[in-house]
Amino acid sequence: MNIKGMVWLVIGVVLFILFLLLNPIVLISAGERGVVLNLGAVSDTIMNEGLNFRTPFIQSVKKFDVKIQKDELETGAASKDLQEVKTTIALNFHIMPDMVNKLYQNIGVNFKTRIIDPAIQEAVKAATAKFTAEEAITKRQAVREEIKTLLTERLKREYIAVDEVSITDFDFSNEFNKAIELKVTAEQQALKAKNDLERVKMEAEQRIAQAKAEAEAIRIQAESISKQGGQSYVQLKAIEKWNGILPIQMIPNATVPFLDLNQKPDTNQR
Repeated sequence: MNIKGMVWLVIGVVLFILFLLLNPIVLISAGERGVVLNLGAVSDTIMNEGLNFRTPFIQSVKKFDVKIQKDELETGAASKDLQEVKTTIALNFHIMPDMVNKLYQNIGVNFKTRIIDPAIQEAVKAATAKFTAEEAITKRQAVREEIKTLLTERLKREYIAVDEVSITDFDFSNEFNKAIELKVTAEQQALKAKNDLERVKMEAEQRIAQAKAEAEAIRIQAESISKQGGQSYVQLKAIEKWNGILPIQMIPNATVPFLDLNQKPDTNQR
């Protein structure tokens, strides 16, 4: 290699090293945005995903994740009936992509501890105060929606969008838990007593209905006896119960059972 070639090689190496030192190319990954700082001052320029260029020595770039993130926090509050409630909230959120420069300028990078966590505590306290402790259990969805509404309004002013809010746990004082257990037991016992009362009532109605049916049957039989003649009905019942065997010994002058010897024969029969 001649001297001229060596010179161009040295120049190329120097330029490459200088390029690396100046670092004018900024790569913004998927789900990120870049806040451009001009001599440390936040500008209105926001770099999108992909390759971007900056002015060396003048501009610097602060990257922010604008994908959905999660923050989970346990906080205490008082219910409407002044019961202590410990609530664990899981918040899914993301930074508004076109507002990352405002977020960085007004809040900085510690927005979770400075903005989100206090907002969760504030929203939980305000929402819980609208419900009794028992309602917090039975109307859990309504409590969640109230917390989400309050958080959405609060964080929107700080350039943070709420995606979803979940109540992962409710915890109450030991006294309240015992009171709930006693109430559930009492309700179960009351339900059992009600069912027993209904069963007894039904059985009594069945017995009354059966007695009425038997009385009606007796009344019908009595009317039948009255219309047909009592003696004939008694003989009929006796015949129904007779086993067909005549007595081995008979009392003198006694008639054969069910045979009325005094009854005159029917002369019409042949």
